[in-house]
Amino acid sequence: MKEDDIIDTTICITVAPRIAAILSSLPASLKRTVTEIRLRVNLPLIIRDATSETMIREDGTCTTQITNAVRISQADLLKTIQMISKNSLYALENELRSGFITIVGGHRVGLAGQALVENGQVKTLKNISSLNIRIARQIKGCADRLMPWLYTSIEPSIGGSALINRICSTLIISPPRCGKTTILRDAARQLSSGVTMLRMAGLQVGIVDERSEISACQYGIPAMDMGERCDILDSCPKAEGMLMLIRSMAPQVIITDELGRQEDTLAVEEAIHAGVAVITTAHGHSVEDIIRRPYVGRLIREGCFERYVILGSVPAIGTIVKVVSASGDILYSILGEVKSCG
Repeated sequence: MKEDDIIDTTICITVAPRIAAILSSLPASLKRTVTEIRLRVNLPLIIRDATSETMIREDGTCTTQITNAVRISQADLLKTIQMISKNSLYALENELRSGFITIVGGHRVGLAGQALVENGQVKTLKNISSLNIRIARQIKGCADRLMPWLYTSIEPSIGGSALINRICSTLIISPPRCGKTTILRDAARQLSSGVTMLRMAGLQVGIVDERSEISACQYGIPAMDMGERCDILDSCPKAEGMLMLIRSMAPQVIITDELGRQEDTLAVEEAIHAGVAVITTAHGHSVEDIIRRPYVGRLIREGCFERYVILGSVPAIGTIVKVVSASGDILYSILGEVKSCG
């Protein structure tokens, strides 16, 4: 699918007709680069790309003047919610509790409104007043600079002199909007297919895609190219899914996104103890950010990960800012401190 076709063939069929007509009229250059579409009741329609945002006129052209921008009506938002939920918002209660819905293509729709709280916990959202449609794109090759850091060389245990390359359990740390899921997706594809530039054969890759964002499965089949050796558990809780893959699919590496809960960290420990490498992500700016957290921080303190890759958005989204070893050595820094991979 062409990058500008994502808007016309996927997003436009999930928003209110008036908004769909405006989005269809966007310049092709903006359609190819848009990362977020923000709808707020009584406020301007705003489009973001990697570096900036702009308000949109009724004819699809950009404007910096709020008086010229199209305003989202409550009817626009309600119709969009109906289309996203296929007129069954109640069936998406679990997603609403998390504050987002993943739609076909792996695109995430964030929601804000009035929280309905029960026993001190958010049960669902009602009176939704804002939507943020985040566009998922497959960018093949975007993980090229990451791939060498996912391997380490070890001495053979019996005889021979050739070094053996082994995949490293790796935590990718990134603030929001720095491309971690996009890079994770491409890393999974390359590991599955084999990394040509490193002369590495393909591995058996297991993906637990809890939010259907990594591989964008439809009826269990990935819409994204995930390579030839990839087994995917779609819409499956991370902790349970990792253990299921270990028991049933014999993965060499497990890939999942956004660790956070205690059960997630226990499953990561189980996988690593079973000899399976784990590549996953967490929101943050540094290893120091993550180590303070009660569950993921324990994985760092116990040395479960061999590599930490910190992403940033300068000079571009998905920039590798730093690579750190389990011992704290800086293996790579955008500032120029570099050691060899492995």
